[in-house]
Amino acid sequence: MRKLVYGLLASVLVALVGCVTINVYFPEAAAQKAADQFIGTVLDSTPAPATKNPQPAPPPKKSNQPSAMLLDLLFPAAYAADVPNLRVQTPAADAIHDRMRERFHSTLDALFDSGVVGFTKDGLVAVRDAAKVPLEQRAAVSAAVADENRDREALYREVANANNHPEWEPQIRATFAKGWIERAHPGWYYQDPSGAWKQK
Repeated sequence: MRKLVYGLLASVLVALVGCVTINVYFPEAAAQKAADQFIGTVLDSTPAPATKNPQPAPPPKKSNQPSAMLLDLLFPAAYAADVPNLRVQTPAADAIHDRMRERFHSTLDALFDSGVVGFTKDGLVAVRDAAKVPLEQRAAVSAAVADENRDREALYREVANANNHPEWEPQIRATFAKGWIERAHPGWYYQDPSGAWKQK
């Protein structure tokens, strides 16, 4: 009888362990906050405003069911792994930030204001109306846009890699793309989801 009980308990334990999935999802809210802060300090002279609700959400209540308590004992990090932090500040990302901020205030700001360039739907910058630039300055504008896009590509890749999730790069790019457009100044151009240019 005792062997049967131990056998049943072992079977239940194996079944419970088999059902545990540590699911690390993309932390969208954390990514949006980080992107907004990064973008704000590139585009504006002051940091991005603090979020309206800075208090963290309370941790989920733990169940008092025996199976849940057993899982807590066996896998104490299972629930913590569901809510990863998003790391954005690394030496490489900080260097990219500084180059982007310098480039924006020395060159790109005026190009956005005049409508020469705009934000693309995929988180980059594109020349929208080269005719507004004198012929002798077009090569410099194209070079500035290429440098900017190189840094943006590197930024999205760096943030994904810094969080040990290179597969997050498309989601990080999409989050930043939305953030660039949301923080665009009045009169600046951006692409809508279909790729058509719109003016803010």
